[in-house]
Parts: sequence; C-alpha cells; structure tokens
Amino acid sequence: MTMTHDLRTGVSLYSFQEDYYEGRRDLEGCIAAAAELGAEGIETLAEQMMPGYPDLSDDFYATYAGWMQTYGTVSVAHDLFLDTKKWPDRLLSHDEMVASVRRDIDHTAKLGATSIRVIVNTPPEVVEAAAPYARDAGVKLGVEVHAPFSFDDPWIKRHLDVADRVGTDVVGCVPDLGIYVRRFPRVVIERAIRDGADEAVVRRCAQNYDDGGDTKALFERIEASGADPVTVGFARMTTHFIQTDPKQLTDHVDYINHVHAKFYEMCPDETEYSIPYPEIITALQVGGFRGYLCSEYEGNRHIQDVETVDSYGQVGRHQRMMRRLIDNGASVEGPAPVGRPAQAGRPAHTEGN
Repeated sequence: MTMTHDLRTGVSLYSFQEDYYEGRRDLEGCIAAAAELGAEGIETLAEQMMPGYPDLSDDFYATYAGWMQTYGTVSVAHDLFLDTKKWPDRLLSHDEMVASVRRDIDHTAKLGATSIRVIVNTPPEVVEAAAPYARDAGVKLGVEVHAPFSFDDPWIKRHLDVADRVGTDVVGCVPDLGIYVRRFPRVVIERAIRDGADEAVVRRCAQNYDDGGDTKALFERIEASGADPVTVGFARMTTHFIQTDPKQLTDHVDYINHVHAKFYEMCPDETEYSIPYPEIITALQVGGFRGYLCSEYEGNRHIQDVETVDSYGQVGRHQRMMRRLIDNGASVEGPAPVGRPAQAGRPAHTEGN
C-alpha cells in the first residue's frame, strides 16, 4: 500500500551558530538566511540566540511573529535543555524538572511552534508529567534520539512507552540523523590530526568505525597503550558515533514529531559525506511521514580553526539535496558503502551556496 507523505524542509538555527557568535548575523538575519535558502520551517535555540530567555517580553514574541510573516517561514520547534545541575549541591527534583519543561512549553506556544525537542537526558517520568500541560498548549514533546542512543536503547524505549500511554498526539520523538553515520566524518578526522593526534591511530580508528568494528575495544587498547590525550580523545569519540539502519524510521514514523537532519560536510556535488540521506528520505516516505526535516549543520566546530565557516553555503547545499531527494525519491547517490577508504583531500567549505 502506498503511504501518503508530506516531507518539508526547515533549518535549525544551530546551523548558523558561528555566524551568530561572530556577529555576522543576528537572530533575524539567521531566519532571513534560512528563508533565502528555501527553507520553510524554523527551529530555534532560545538559550543560544534569544538574550534574556526565559524572561522574554511580549514585544519580543510579537517581533518574532512578524519575522515569520516577513520571511514566509513557519515556527516549527524549540530546543529544550534541562539544567539538572542548576544548584551546586544537588540535582533538580522531579517537580522542578516538570516546572522547567512547562516553562519551555509556554515559550514554544508563544513562538507559535508546535514541537519541542526534548534533550535526551530528560527522564521519561518528567515528560509524562508535563504531557497534559503540553496538550492544553497545543505543543508536542519529543525526546531527541541522539547518538550514542538509538531506537533500540532501553532509555528511548521508555520514552516511547510514555507516548503509547499518553498518546502520540502529544509525546513522540525527534530522531537526530547522527544515528546513521555510515562513514566517519572527514572534518572530525582532520581536526583531530591538526590538534596533534597521531595520524596513523586516528585513521585506524576511523577505518575501524567504517568497517563496523568494535570501537570500544579499540579505544580501550589505545588508552591502555599510553597514547597522548588528543589521540585517546579521538578514539573515545568514535565510541559515541553509531551507524544504525535508516529503515527504523519507517517503523517509528508514528512517533516522529520532526527530524533533526544533521550533517557534517556537504560536498560540492551536494551529497553528504557521512550520512545516507537517500535511504533516510526513502524510509520516511515509505512510512508516510508528514512533517519537517530541519537542517542541523554540525561541521562548523571542526573547521573553525582553519577557515571562515561558510554556514550559508553548507546549509544551502543541504537544503537543495533534501528537496531533490524528496521530489525524486531514492537514488544511488550518497556516502560510500561501509568499509570504503576515506577520500584523499577535502573540498573547501568556502564556495558560496
């Protein structure tokens, strides 16, 4: 049976964090850039780009709504963080965590958004307690399925059990496409080498990851060998990346609120170096997903030491790739099969959009 799907593209303003930090774009400028690149949906991080949060004025929300109209965009989601270590001598209590989530629900509703990305460390009991308040506000809560967690992890399953109990109209999930890293990101490899890691060990770790090897066992051997801290740090990092089957998206589509369309490096031919986007788009279409995939550029932090980060160009390539795949369905493009050696060299990130 053919499922009806409606995949739309958005941008998480996390993608423009470098531009914002360096003063090249303010919040409105980031929204404008996303719109120029053809994105319809906007996902925001209040703690990053909304000074004064959580005590924002009615004037701010009115201005934000005006930007949505001006640029023809839609407020899709707010990213929730839970400051469990707010106090130096104790963690937040259950009731304090629920109150914090309710504060985020209020903010999301004032933005005109309907989805909250719930940070993965949020206890499922807190989500369940906040669910009635979210339903009354017209907001959906979705735990982020973020590496090293996956749909198979017991913690994520507990969150989805909450969705089953209270209803997927109010509780679901936000898959982060970093759970489908098939080829270890080249920008991460090169940054580690520039930072002084042992190149031979770095490439061995990356190849082990690509081949589906035991990253934890290799990390432990490297740590025990007395390797330098940068090299050990890279080996440890490989244990936090995962490569799972995109077909899981089809099986879980009823839980998905929106998607964090993570990417590390868009190549000049508008394919993503590490993540199998054709398979991902196909899985969502087969499952009948209706919602937003928000570009989340995370390669910025790995190249900022050697070049000016071209967030606009990278997000532009990503948006065009997603729209092409959505319009045309699956294709043979995408990252190399597992086990293929990394390419020599890397295209520049400063070629515009």
